[in-house]
Amino acid sequence: MIVHLVDGTYELFRHYYAVPKHVNRHGKEVAAARSVVASMFSLLSEGATHIAVATDHVIESFRNLLWPGYKDGSGIDPDLRSQFELLEDALKAAGFKVWPMIEYEADDALAAGAGLFAADSRVEKVFVCTPDKDLAQCVRGDRIVQFDRRRKLLFDEKGVTQKFGVLPESIPDYLALVGDSADGYPGLPGWGAKSASVVLARFRHLEDIPADFRDWRLPVKGAQGLASTLAKYWDQAHLFRLLATLVTDGPVVGKLDELKWAGTLPEFKAICETLDAPEMMKRAESLLSDSV
Repeated sequence: MIVHLVDGTYELFRHYYAVPKHVNRHGKEVAAARSVVASMFSLLSEGATHIAVATDHVIESFRNLLWPGYKDGSGIDPDLRSQFELLEDALKAAGFKVWPMIEYEADDALAAGAGLFAADSRVEKVFVCTPDKDLAQCVRGDRIVQFDRRRKLLFDEKGVTQKFGVLPESIPDYLALVGDSADGYPGLPGWGAKSASVVLARFRHLEDIPADFRDWRLPVKGAQGLASTLAKYWDQAHLFRLLATLVTDGPVVGKLDELKWAGTLPEFKAICETLDAPEMMKRAESLLSDSV
């Protein structure tokens, strides 16, 4: 079987800025949540059978305690924020397995699920459906792959290496050096994508980078300055790597069999009314009929 693990928070943001707004009869904005549910039905129509959607039930996580500038819920449009729980309720009622994260992030749940289910002999491949850079660390050969559904781009281990210049296992080290503006940490001064990829392609991890730049034996511009910066900001680099490293032993993701879509729950009819989407009931019934 093939498992699809979907970044629900990313999907909600993506659809919020991609589809026209729609206010239901109760005065609630519902367009993005409705569009994400429809997108999950499209995934089923494309042949997916086992799907889980990870969401950030709250934006903050344990990482906010480690770095004050880490992403939080400030600045999110209220019309978007109001659809977080609506999306979770709608997906559950539609019959999908949902992982709402509080202490951890949706990305942690995706990483945990990918590792757990890829170890199951029944699973042929795991698709981690998100373009987020940090999820590239989960890729393993062509068994766990990263899939950007919007752009239809698939990254196996070779693809990750071509894109970033480093192996998946070095992605947290890479992000520690270059930073991740989406998550709110800056990386180290002077380090860029090219220098980080060249150095980590050789040494893989921060602690394996020689302190003396002359031991690098690499064509890196400004190597002496980069080495000095790494030494000066050593503790910060390790903190940034901790922020970038996804937690696979904390989030509870349940069992593989729970991911199999088996139709909607009774409350889905009411959800369709909330979403102003009565046609979704018929679509769900058709999908279930086709899967039998």
